[in-house]
Amino acid sequence: MNNGLRLVWVYPDLLSTYGDQGNALVVERRARQRGLDVQRVDVRSDQPVPTSGDIYLIGGGEDRPQRLAAERLRRDGGLSRAASNGAIIFSVCAGYQILGHEFINDLGEREQGLGLLDVISTRGEGARCVGDVLADIDPQLGLEPLTGFENHQGVTHLGPTARPFARVRYGRGNGTGDGTEGAYNDTVFGTYMHGPVMARNPQIADHLLKLALDVNALPPTDDRWYEALRAERIAAATQPA
Repeated sequence: MNNGLRLVWVYPDLLSTYGDQGNALVVERRARQRGLDVQRVDVRSDQPVPTSGDIYLIGGGEDRPQRLAAERLRRDGGLSRAASNGAIIFSVCAGYQILGHEFINDLGEREQGLGLLDVISTRGEGARCVGDVLADIDPQLGLEPLTGFENHQGVTHLGPTARPFARVRYGRGNGTGDGTEGAYNDTVFGTYMHGPVMARNPQIADHLLKLALDVNALPPTDDRWYEALRAERIAAATQPA
């Protein structure tokens, strides 16, 4: 096993709502629990995005910071080059929309995304998607059910080269009415789930680590805290409002 890992947290000054920075903390901790030497790099929006990272994490944000982040990521080009190099990218909410082809910005205009996921996001006309979610992750990934908290107005449509990350049992997910939640391809993932999603779903953090390290399994860790949190939030999602 490669004992070194470079973890990049992208634009925490613009994209870090609802505790999404917790995703970086969980991935870093679970890597260190396995004896890995982790270099975490927090890249602010006035800094170039390095292209040599192994795992990149992007959080959610309000509408104007989302537009600024998209503009700067397009201009910088580092994240797109990292994706071309085979880096693992995991995005949440506004970050998820940015990785697609386009989304609606705070000015009500179509904003170009990075095109790393074959998705297009529009703005929903109805009630905002808010609440706990329980969903079944794509069986090809071999992961336990997804638990998270959604809070968005977006409606994200998947193109032919994107697979749904999960299908909801409770909640709205992508907001399209077809039961899909998030999207992914081989190395790029997007979801609307906050929570933070890695704290509620440590198996996702481990999946990213396995992809980055090119291994099929990781040494076991003490997951009792995570399991208690998962059980609590799954119960909350399944109880009537």
